[in-house]
Amino acid sequence: MIRIMVVENSETRAKSIAAALRELNYDIVFAADGAQASRLLESTGVQLIVADMDCGGLELTGELRDADDTTPVIILTEKTGGREKRRIFRCGADGYMALPPDLEELQMRVKSLLWRCRVVEESTLRFGSCILHSRTLTVETETGEIELRRMEFLLLEKLLSYPGRIFTRPQLMDELWGFESQSDPRTVDTHVRRLRLKLRDVEDIRIQTIRGLGYRASMPRRLRKAEDLREKAEPEA
Repeated sequence: MIRIMVVENSETRAKSIAAALRELNYDIVFAADGAQASRLLESTGVQLIVADMDCGGLELTGELRDADDTTPVIILTEKTGGREKRRIFRCGADGYMALPPDLEELQMRVKSLLWRCRVVEESTLRFGSCILHSRTLTVETETGEIELRRMEFLLLEKLLSYPGRIFTRPQLMDELWGFESQSDPRTVDTHVRRLRLKLRDVEDIRIQTIRGLGYRASMPRRLRKAEDLREKAEPEA
């Protein structure tokens, strides 16, 4: 299920927004302000954020973009003048709506933004005993689900799609963050560290550092053994 974070300190407004989004079968997680949202995002994967500008929405968006997190954000604001619009888009938000929001319009904007960001497309990747779910940004393991942030998921999906293949930092930056990204290639290192921490108890997923080059995902031990047995069983030509 797609999960949306609502950052709003007005209980009445937060409930009305949540009710409208739940009509579309989205799961909702709440945060009272940007600081609380940032803490929740460390352990909770979301596919879109609706944030009140007066509750730290701009600061939260700027923090996400500085971390190369492309999770789409819609800002809610009582101020819709030219200056405020420029602030909203300069911080990296994907759109804005005037407060109080028209709930039907909000539903349409959310659906459109998710479609544009290809969040609604469901795909899975099986790796050993694990399954990656693109729609929910989760890794399904034998003991439960692990939620990832958007760029963490994309990086992991890329590495696991080509086990054993070495990807350089610039290569990963170009393919995942884009050619025009102004981020330092070392941001890849930061995301790898976060992945290793979140996946430390998952035996089948190991990301190896190749000194002076970059990273690769190693094939799960059980798959390597199966491959070795298959090769030994094949008759020589």
